[in-house]
Amino acid sequence: MNGQASVASAFRSVYHEPMEYSVISVVGPDSIGIMETIAAAVAEIGANIEETRASILGGEFAVIMLVSGKEGSGHALGKSLPKALAGKGMTISIRPTTLTGHAAGIPYVIESLSLDTPGIVRAVTQALLAQSINIENLECTVASAPLSGSPMFKMRIAVNITPGNKLALLKSELARVAEAHDLDISVRPLRSSDRDLE
Repeated sequence: MNGQASVASAFRSVYHEPMEYSVISVVGPDSIGIMETIAAAVAEIGANIEETRASILGGEFAVIMLVSGKEGSGHALGKSLPKALAGKGMTISIRPTTLTGHAAGIPYVIESLSLDTPGIVRAVTQALLAQSINIENLECTVASAPLSGSPMFKMRIAVNITPGNKLALLKSELARVAEAHDLDISVRPLRSSDRDLE
């Protein structure tokens, strides 16, 4: 095979071979090197990490990632990843998925700050469900207030306001939730500085 044919073959294999997508989740005791082990297992089968979310929750490390690769890559990871993480006490899940486009709309961020009390996440997400608004990203943390040391609950939610959603109605419903749970809550368009919520 001549050089030109080799390049053409490589081009076809990289850009025209059907891609397979998988969502990987790994949860278990936190230790150094877990992400490197996962990334190595993905690289060794020629797959690519598209998106990742990782965090330490309590003493547990949790990661979820979207991986793309050639056909059969998800099955290959299902064999290699448990072997790579053997003995670390990790729970591993690999699910096939497909890429879907976002519905037309305007991205918004909902932010709330309050004392840490039960039921806040449920109340806010109920308000979103009532308006048929889909949650695209949700983050919440608890930290001590600077002066009092009281536990403060902070939540950020990225949503997509589609033409069928009424922003004024959503704000009204969230105001009701804020009053019931004593929240400082706001709704604003997503900014370029909010890349971590996209």
